[in-house]
Amino acid sequence: MDALSRKAIDTPVPMDDDLDEPADEGGKGGYGPIRRKGEASESGIIFQPAEVEDVVIETVDETKGEGESDMPYSKPQFPALTPKEQGVKKQMRRVPVPPHRMTPLKASWVQLIDPIVEHMKLQVRMNTKRRAVEIRNSEHTPDIGYLQKAADYMKAFMLGFDQADAVALLRLDDLFIQSFEVKDVKRLQGDHLSRCIGRIAGKDGKTKYAIENATRTRISLCEDKIHILGSFANIKLARDSICNLILGSAPGKVYTKLRTVSKRLQERI
Repeated sequence: MDALSRKAIDTPVPMDDDLDEPADEGGKGGYGPIRRKGEASESGIIFQPAEVEDVVIETVDETKGEGESDMPYSKPQFPALTPKEQGVKKQMRRVPVPPHRMTPLKASWVQLIDPIVEHMKLQVRMNTKRRAVEIRNSEHTPDIGYLQKAADYMKAFMLGFDQADAVALLRLDDLFIQSFEVKDVKRLQGDHLSRCIGRIAGKDGKTKYAIENATRTRISLCEDKIHILGSFANIKLARDSICNLILGSAPGKVYTKLRTVSKRLQERI
């Protein structure tokens, strides 16, 4: 009995925790190949660790001037190409002159062509046979885009805008001209059309000037055609006010809306 009890004590009993212990490092009965430096696996592959060079981190001081920079070469400086060097051919724009704008064109011809010739270096002439103003670029024109700007400037004058208002098209890039007719909003004929145009203009142009000052636009009334000069958002405000007048709204209601609009514009600024 003593021998049996001693044998039972010395015999180890397997426990549940023994299953979680890792396999012996020296044994080969693991779940995968043991990768050690210089040792070969069963397939004869020797695993060698790859040596990676250390990454060098450098700080660049951007506060240094161009002469103090540590760059291996200096930044090249190329002058801008002229239109002649770019191979731009001569182009022309022809703006027709309506009969009712011929007299104002003759009166303000010098003021009209002065910014085009002096600042944009374009060539302008009046073609009496075709009754049109012709504009073309020259060798001294710095930008070919000036040609289209000058054409829009002349077109604005032909639509009835003053020269002082139309010249803003040359100086600013976000100005546009939108045109529409009264019949696009509502079909009116005879005296109804005349009264509609009178509501838009107002007594001595009072309503038209109020819309212009509140929305910061310029409005030109040519019979039943309406032209608006200004930025995109301001044109929309002026157009909505004019459409309300065409549809029969009283000028007093339009004035009330314009006061609200002008206050919003001032708050944005």
